[in-house]
This record gives sequence, structure tokens and C-alpha cells, in this order.
Amino acid sequence: MKFVAIAALLLATTSQLVSGYAIKGDTVNCRSGPGTSSNVVRTYKKGAQVTLSCQTPGTKVNGNELWDKTQHGCYVSDYYVDTGNGYVAKKCPAPSKPKPDDKPSTGSAGPMKDDYPYKGRCDIVDKWRYYSCQCVSFVAWRINSRLGINFHNRYKGKAWGNANQWDDAARASGVTVDNTPKPGAVGQTDSGSKFGHVVWVAKVSGNSVTIEEYNYKRHQYGTRTVPKSSFKYIHLKK
Repeated sequence: MKFVAIAALLLATTSQLVSGYAIKGDTVNCRSGPGTSSNVVRTYKKGAQVTLSCQTPGTKVNGNELWDKTQHGCYVSDYYVDTGNGYVAKKCPAPSKPKPDDKPSTGSAGPMKDDYPYKGRCDIVDKWRYYSCQCVSFVAWRINSRLGINFHNRYKGKAWGNANQWDDAARASGVTVDNTPKPGAVGQTDSGSKFGHVVWVAKVSGNSVTIEEYNYKRHQYGTRTVPKSSFKYIHLKK
């Protein structure tokens, strides 16, 4: 009888988690909440196995609004998890309402690190149709991996080729371009070379922005803090 009781208890405990689901994306962010504006807590490599405690609606990623809470307590878009794109676990409880004195989230651009997948493999055509280790290739990687947008050099049917074309392509695509930086925005300038330059906005502080970039120094990753007036800002995710 004791063995049966213990076995039943173990079954009840383990049934709260659904296991065996593989990550489908190359490097997938696990966030503090079910949305692309939530902070990145950790990342999973393609093929990693995750267990799900619950699922909940959130920001749509390529048409899929479902988000999966993993064994690490963070959320991954179900688009990147091999679940069949449907509910396979219980629905997560509704979040508690914020207190009146809670500060609103300012968004997140994710961790500042050189996680670019083409590092050391430069001047080949990447999967976004750019030459690798160029500024446009690195920012295209950031847009895909951090914003969950299927971005490439013909995004929305427009020519997002050289960096000096990006602001015009954005406006033609109905994407906001302004002088207000936000974490997760793209900084763009026609200056610096005949091809222009694009960067990823990591942090904003007063009149300064901290950016991540590639190829400011040939084929290299780098970060800088510069006046916010150095760039125009493209907001692919509002």
C-alpha cells in the first residue's frame, strides 16, 4: 500500500510538467513575461528540450500568440517550440494587477553580448540575404532573435539593402522613423560611409544611447555610448 501511495504521489507531482518539447529556433530568448518587450532571462539553443508548466496568450510572433512557461520560470514564444502550435499544458494563471505605485516597464533590448551566429565567418551571404559581419547583417539578426520579426532585406516588399536605405524603406513600409531612441530600436545614419550605418539600441540614458554594432571596426562587434542625435531611430516593434 505504501508503494502504491508513493507512486501515486510521484505521478501527481510530475504530471504538472509536460516534457519533451524541442526548441526549433537557432537561439531562442526566454523572457520574464509572455511578450517580446519583456526582459530576456536566458536563451535556448536549437534542439534543447524544455518542460512546460503552463501556456498563455501574449505578443504574436509570426501569427502565433501562444507563449510557453518553461522549467526555468521564463516564457518562450510557442512559435519556437515543437508543440504543434497549440495548447499542450494548462493555461497560466492571470497575472496579478500592478499596485498603483509600481513603475511601468521601459522595455528591453536583451543582453549586450556578441552572440552573432556568423562571428568568424565573414563575407558570406547570411540567411537574411546580407553579407555576414556587416552592420546590416548583425542588426537583422537582432531584429529576428530579439523582436521575433521575420526580417530580411526585402521586408514588406521594400529594399532594405545598404544601411542608407533603411530609413526610406521603413517609411515606405509604414514603420515609424523618428528622433526618439528606445531599447530595441534600430539606429540609422547615412553618415560614416557611402553605405551608411545601422546599430542596435541597447540602452537609453538622458541624451545618450548605448548601442551594439558590427563593422564599425572592420568585421568586429563593438559597443559605444553616443549622443542620441547621432542617429534616426526605426521602431519595428511598437
